[in-house]
Amino acid sequence: MNKLSLSGLVHLFIVYVVWGSTYLGIRVAVQEGSGFPPIIMSATRVFAGSIILITLAKFIQKQTLRLTKDEWIVLSVSGLALWWGGNGLVALAETTVTSGYAALIISCTPIWVAIIEAIIDKKRPTMLLVISLLIGVAGIAVLNWPAIQTGNMKSLWGGFLLVIAGLSWGAGSIYQKRKNVKSSPEVSSAIQQLSGSIALLITSFIISEPLPNPVPSAWWAWGYLIIFGSVIAFTSFVKALKLLPPNIVFTYAFVNPVVAVILGFLVLGEPVTRWTFGGAVLVIIGVLGVFKEQKNGIPQPD
Repeated sequence: MNKLSLSGLVHLFIVYVVWGSTYLGIRVAVQEGSGFPPIIMSATRVFAGSIILITLAKFIQKQTLRLTKDEWIVLSVSGLALWWGGNGLVALAETTVTSGYAALIISCTPIWVAIIEAIIDKKRPTMLLVISLLIGVAGIAVLNWPAIQTGNMKSLWGGFLLVIAGLSWGAGSIYQKRKNVKSSPEVSSAIQQLSGSIALLITSFIISEPLPNPVPSAWWAWGYLIIFGSVIAFTSFVKALKLLPPNIVFTYAFVNPVVAVILGFLVLGEPVTRWTFGGAVLVIIGVLGVFKEQKNGIPQPD
């Protein structure tokens, strides 16, 4: 068994803690009365993060911003999947669902990653992977049961968007990892976020979102998401993907929802019901099954 990179583990720990708190930040920024339309909030947050990272890379770390055509394509495509399809949909979903719920649904991402990998590698899913998928889906159903009982279509729509967001984030991560871009994590992160922010701004224009008029708490949340979510944690995520196997990196799925549920309860008074607990247990069991099935790591391309 290969020894895991200590630097990679440090970056993974940052992802563990900071990304767990960003669900709360997103909820504060886009909840009713915040004055921040969700897509504009995501677009401006991600664009600001890309500018900060480009500045750091170019003028502080003296890194080159020159990329090959293939690198531009890889980073732009993965940026769309991560930030437009992933983060943008999370922000949109959190206008109707709690931060803890959002984190629990997104924690299914390793299951989607395993399925996507099996399709790419043309491998027949093992029985353990199939069972893990079914358990994870059962967990999602339990989390949504109160909304199903009451016919709360807004919550169900939010849950659907979160599933799509997890699929998009997983696909973008796999694509980025397999293409093995040579640029630095800071430059990679900057280009990905720039690509995602442009797509988000175009989307906001197309759907005619109103102009933002954020309250002070939304401004604070927006700033936190830029510095800690877009710059610090995402750069650590990119570095962790380069230094560790993807199935190890995606263990953040266990920690993020715990942090998010606790913070949501303490800060916003979000409810933690028996459905929350039961669904969380099933989701975590499903994800654990995926990690056990892939204990030797995800094969890397030659």
